[in-house]
Amino acid sequence: MIESLKHEELIDKIGGRFKFTALVQKRWREILLGARPMVEQGKMTALELVIREIELGLIDYRDAESDGRND
Repeated sequence: MIESLKHEELIDKIGGRFKFTALVQKRWREILLGARPMVEQGKMTALELVIREIELGLIDYRDAESDGRND
């Protein structure tokens, strides 16, 4: 799962490493605060779960950009 980060396609799709990291951090926080995962967690860690959701296109990164919050 984390190996997919070695390839630039996913990071480029989001708009670069900074935006990707911000998106992961935002969703990771949501998961840790009790948000329901959008995929079956199985043996994945919360971080792996978030990356998988992004890979599958389940998180709209454009919404994160226009969120307007500074949290």
